[in-house]
Amino acid sequence: MRKSHIVFSALFALIVILSPTLSLAEPQIFSRAGKAIAGYDPVAYFTDKMPVAGKASFTYKWRKADWYFSSAVNRDLFSANPEKYAPQYGGYCAYAMAYNANASINPAAWNVVNDKLYLNYSTYVKGQWQGQQSSYISKADENWKIRSFD
Repeated sequence: MRKSHIVFSALFALIVILSPTLSLAEPQIFSRAGKAIAGYDPVAYFTDKMPVAGKASFTYKWRKADWYFSSAVNRDLFSANPEKYAPQYGGYCAYAMAYNANASINPAAWNVVNDKLYLNYSTYVKGQWQGQQSSYISKADENWKIRSFD
């Protein structure tokens, strides 16, 4: 078990190191096939305290991505204040961002900290991130600030 932990950590570190940073041409929001958070409802993380898949009938376009919601109420809450509900670091993995790298996310690997949504690559990475959460958030905040999207 310990050996697999070391191997996984080494592989993840390699992915992070080799992962390119955002360029000016890339969108600020991580999306798959144009869907932010892989089609999960960002508001539900706050209101339902869990990931909830959104529906195609409740979408909102923001920052070059389509955001999916489980209800019209959640869509309207988001559209009134997207910054409040959108995940930090454009929806990229918070752990990877602490290393100034991009990594995709698993919508089930999440945390709300100080009323901000953070997503991670996997539930395993989420556990690693939680171990030094304040430090990782501080590093990721700095790395995100220096990126330019204009």
